Amino acid sequence: MLLPRLELYDGYDEEYDCPVLDEDRVADKECGVIIDYHGCDIFPECWFHTVFVLRTDANVLYERLETKGYNEKKLKDNIQCEIFQVLYEEATASYKEEVVHQLPSNKPEELENNQQIKDHNS
Repeated sequence: MLLPRLELYDGYDEEYDCPVLDEDRVADKECGVIIDYHGCDIFPECWFHTVFVLRTDANVLYERLETKGYNEKKLKDNIQCEIFQVLYEEATASYKEEVVHQLPSNKPEELENNQQIKDHNS
């Protein structure tokens, strides 16, 4: 089932070539949705039963992001974030440790398994 795309942005970041999240619009949304976002410090703990952090080997991630055409700064920042486990540490600091799970995302079968989790919860 495809869910409607929520308009939760209020601008565009030219440096990172991506939309800027409007935190007020996000806070106004009801529960019962899947949130796919590269960070978690703005979301209240009570919103989530489970938090998945996708993990990818830096070499694999570099190739993926380069193929997607990421600019040099965005590519470098994403790789450093993965190497230093920034999102995993942010998740474990923001939510109960037992609800935070790391999922490998290197091989095609791992990507497929991760997509099935998302589809199951949609």
